[in-house]
Amino acid sequence: MSDVFEFIQSNVHDHDVKQMCTVLEAPKSSYYDWKKKKPSKRQSENKRLNRLISGIYFENKGIYGAPKIHKILVGRGETLSLKKVQILMRKLGLRSITLKKYKPGKQAKVKSEGRKNLLNQDFTTTSINQKWVTDITYIHTLKDGWTYLSTIQDLHTKKIIGWKFGKQMTKELVIETLDHALLNHTPSENLIIHSDLGSQYTSEAYEAKLKELNIRHSFSRKGCPYDNAGIESFHASLKKEEVYPSKAYENFEAAHLALFQYIEGFYNRKRIHSSINYLTPNQMEELALQA
Repeated sequence: MSDVFEFIQSNVHDHDVKQMCTVLEAPKSSYYDWKKKKPSKRQSENKRLNRLISGIYFENKGIYGAPKIHKILVGRGETLSLKKVQILMRKLGLRSITLKKYKPGKQAKVKSEGRKNLLNQDFTTTSINQKWVTDITYIHTLKDGWTYLSTIQDLHTKKIIGWKFGKQMTKELVIETLDHALLNHTPSENLIIHSDLGSQYTSEAYEAKLKELNIRHSFSRKGCPYDNAGIESFHASLKKEEVYPSKAYENFEAAHLALFQYIEGFYNRKRIHSSINYLTPNQMEELALQA
């Protein structure tokens, strides 16, 4: 009946309402009751914004808070304040996902003597392929136990430019990750790659590979995760946004597929970052290539 009432309101003058209600067999009293209860312009606008906000929130795995959702809405031409978004999200019961990070036992480390921290927590860049950071994180599966994700991130774009997933945490895994990064990225003359002091990164094979490529190797200080904050942050986001919400992966293959979808389908292509002016890693890379 509301569709009928909408038609009457849009097409009939007030003095003709009675006649139109008779033609359409719609009770005149019901029409006026509906008109009184019809949402105000403000209520209708809030309802529209609620749909937009909810859409952005759920499309992005529930990880965006009000600032990022506000940025996206403004980018789409909406004119509203951050405070308005915060109020609507609170009423909708939407807030960004926050989960504590869990780490199993630490991997073996080696002595740091003679291994310099070239990065020294200076994460600034002027373009791509100047500073890369790398690390390994643990992913648990029900049937295959602990598995290992090795990644390389370009600090300029926040993009994961190389990654490999394996059942063992070996020097081969990190070398294959480097090879993956090199498929589409050419090191600059002074490229630095930063890692922790894990035995995979200090192996003769890995060091020889970097020397062959003329890539300088930088190491985190012992017990100082802030030295490799970029890749630590990525792994924390991965756990919070993909691994923990999934509850558990059945096996290695299921985890591999989920990680591929997250890294290549979501993180690099769709996830915006406030630190790169609310762009995605792929968009930031495109800008760098065009410069």
